[in-house]
Amino acid sequence: MRIPGEGGATRRPRGRRPRFRRLLVPAVVLLVTGCSGGGAPNPPGAQSPPPASSAQSTAAPPASQAAPPETSAGPTPPPAPAAEPAPPPAALSDLELAGLQSLPVGDLPGWKQVFTEDFTLSDVPIGAFPGPAYQARWSAGYKDGTPDTAGQASGGQSGYYPSKVLSVSNGTLDWFMHSENGVFMGAAPTPRIPNASTAPPRANSLLYGRVSVRFRADSLAGYKTAWLFWPDSGVWPRDGEIDFPEGDLADYIYGASHWADPDPAAADVFFSKSRFPSWHIATTEWTEGRVAFFLDGQLLGAGITRTPNTPMHYILQTEACLPACPAPQTQGHVQLDWIALWSRV
Repeated sequence: MRIPGEGGATRRPRGRRPRFRRLLVPAVVLLVTGCSGGGAPNPPGAQSPPPASSAQSTAAPPASQAAPPETSAGPTPPPAPAAEPAPPPAALSDLELAGLQSLPVGDLPGWKQVFTEDFTLSDVPIGAFPGPAYQARWSAGYKDGTPDTAGQASGGQSGYYPSKVLSVSNGTLDWFMHSENGVFMGAAPTPRIPNASTAPPRANSLLYGRVSVRFRADSLAGYKTAWLFWPDSGVWPRDGEIDFPEGDLADYIYGASHWADPDPAAADVFFSKSRFPSWHIATTEWTEGRVAFFLDGQLLGAGITRTPNTPMHYILQTEACLPACPAPQTQGHVQLDWIALWSRV
């Protein structure tokens, strides 16, 4: 089925389960700490970000000095063994933001920061996003009534309804996931990179990029995130797809690198052991020939097979009914504390 706003191109048929290699890769946790701001009370059923924490130095302590020589008579004790040299620091481009709660600001080696948002300019009620405070930097995405991925096959049983879902409160962008009259509702907002195209959803088009998001969600079986890089061409599966964080909100978080390949089921998928109700930081690093996924400082894995190599744009796609719809009474919140985007240099 063709989707408005995608240049008439057919969108990914997610009803088919991907063929993937289940990969679990050991990871090194790299700690960098920071803080998060507070604000007005949350919407009903939502959680506030954790309180601010003090920054801690990651520098190694100085090596201990040798003890002064003995002055009393007697045998001289053997010298202490020399300390082993400290391991070299990890490259900054591979640092994940484990423990970091505040919005990361600044370039990284190999990356130029092109967008940041922490939703502290103003509150916006449901039905008004992006509003004057955010309209230059955000699009609400697909219009009300646009079928989501599952809705394209079900005749609209689930779809995007930003006017009934999106709001800003307490420094977070909030999705109120719920149903009305038997229709399950989500939304797919998109950030706009300054000086990029003004025609959503291609306002953040990148050829290779890095994105970090701090997020959480209530445990809501039947609702899911698929926050993704989608090809500007709209030609899928030929031009691939990159999803992270992805998963049913009552299940585990995972990342998926869909191959640029004619087979729509071909993908490398990396599962975490983390679920949505806690606050997490997810980072995707998309470079030539490699798509790496980090969650809370742990490298889940990196796809290296037929990785996307054409311009893509980032969509915070939050939807329902894959593989099954929620119970009609299921409702709750998805929250985004901040987002940062970098382009490759």
